Amino acid sequence: MNNLADRKAPARSVPGFISQLRNYALLMRLDKPVGIWLLLWPTLWALWLAGEGRPDPDIFLIFVVGVVVMRSAGCVLNDYADRNIDPYVERTRSRPIASGAVAPREALTLFAILSLIAIALAARLNPAAQWLAVVGAGLTITYPFIKRFVSTPQFVLGAAFGWAVPMAFAAQTGQTIQLAWLVFGAALIWAVIYDTFYAMVDRDDDRKVGVKSTAILFGDADLFVIGGLQLLMLTALLLIGDMAGLGVWYYGSIVIAAILMAWHQWLARDRQPASCFRAFLHNHYIGMAVFVGIVLHYTFIAR
Repeated sequence: MNNLADRKAPARSVPGFISQLRNYALLMRLDKPVGIWLLLWPTLWALWLAGEGRPDPDIFLIFVVGVVVMRSAGCVLNDYADRNIDPYVERTRSRPIASGAVAPREALTLFAILSLIAIALAARLNPAAQWLAVVGAGLTITYPFIKRFVSTPQFVLGAAFGWAVPMAFAAQTGQTIQLAWLVFGAALIWAVIYDTFYAMVDRDDDRKVGVKSTAILFGDADLFVIGGLQLLMLTALLLIGDMAGLGVWYYGSIVIAAILMAWHQWLARDRQPASCFRAFLHNHYIGMAVFVGIVLHYTFIAR
């Protein structure tokens, strides 16, 4: 009878194992792909611009997979760093570590596994891109902890989210030309915009637990500052178009991006958390619009 029970024990553990895999997926935010899109769009801008409409297929695959892996790793590390804060914030108290579904040691193990995958991907790139990958890893590790010490952690997040841009140029061309840094700047500004909308959702809770953000720093001038950043981003996009010799399809996409920015300002006008979160979520359509404009340019004009 004991032997029979021993043979049945693994079968009973299968549902628990599957449930824990689901918790790991939730920890990596795979159920919330908007973060992947926000990281992916500037990467795709860079790949298409650096490859003049024809990015190398192998490099394309490495960067797409790398975006998913690095975003997942960043989420895992962020929740580990916030494990003593998330239980006191309404929006985050159900996260896997905060709720006890995933132990902190498990989270660190998962982060290590994802980091090894990222290293394996970076190893397939040229030396210039590999050196930039080291800096990108440093930014990814720094962000979850820096929001306790500086009032502008969104700028660090922007640098981390935009760092794939110079990496993509280096991987595709072997160098990071001026255009690469201009695209990086646009991506950084954009991240500050959408992550400030995101931080506006948690502003009251963040004040209580001592977490810093641009939403707290900007205060009542938040939408005005965001508007200024939106204009700065649009200016950067126009300069990118001029420097890369892009045409009407691309400039049409900037018009669409400007309309979307105005819509986000309208959504957040009363600073209600739900509306600010909608503005954050909708931001990924700006990245999509710009990418479509770049693709259409190289499809119909640059041939």
